[in-house]
Amino acid sequence: MKKLLIVALLGGNLLFAKDITIALAANVSYAIDDLIKEFNQKHSDTKVKVILGSSGKLTAQINNGAPFDMFLSANMKYPQALYKDGLSVDKPIVYAYGSLAYFSTKAQNFKDGIEFLNSPNIEKIAIANPKTAPYGKAGLEALKSADILKSVKSKLVYAESISHVVSYTMTAVDVGLVAKSSLFSSKMSRYKKDINWAEVNPKLYTPIKQGMVILKRTQNIDGAKAFYHFILSKEARVIFKKYGYINPTPLPPNSQKI
Repeated sequence: MKKLLIVALLGGNLLFAKDITIALAANVSYAIDDLIKEFNQKHSDTKVKVILGSSGKLTAQINNGAPFDMFLSANMKYPQALYKDGLSVDKPIVYAYGSLAYFSTKAQNFKDGIEFLNSPNIEKIAIANPKTAPYGKAGLEALKSADILKSVKSKLVYAESISHVVSYTMTAVDVGLVAKSSLFSSKMSRYKKDINWAEVNPKLYTPIKQGMVILKRTQNIDGAKAFYHFILSKEARVIFKKYGYINPTPLPPNSQKI
């Protein structure tokens, strides 16, 4: 009986050894289902679990021992910090460039660019927490660059992550500074470009380089490597482009090292 129990336990460990857990920046949540579906076309035996959050909070969880195999961040700062602290297998690489957009459930006049946020009709503007969310930091930078932060500061409503900005905009505020990727999900298809949303001038903020790393504490290095290389593949690039991202070209020189 004891032998049977040991075999069962070992079998259970082998069964779950193929799983990988990805700490995922909230802005990628809209594309992740398509990415996992495509990944599983060739890796059907690897189950990908996803933990969503702001990049800052996910980094804090990793520093506190969270059992993640990989981290796909909304910027390079946090994965670089993990590498510096010896928590990642290698230096982070850029897997995509994110961009900002204005979003409103009501028709808006975007012809004046970011200045439209000064309109008296815009009473509340949602933005991700710039201290923990890279898209929030980029949004704040855009407001500062356009020299309108002072005039709209009282209108700002801070959300924990970029996905929460979308939720706030759907229910409680007039405009949200969102990840452009969020506008390409199926539930957002009823909202139209230049009516409900428009791109924020990319010259107003630093390009959002999104970086990823495999974490040293991974329990499935082969599965993590497979997903890592998939994210850099042509198939993944098609999906990222579909969701409004810009892929880095050419591939980073260290992308094949891992």
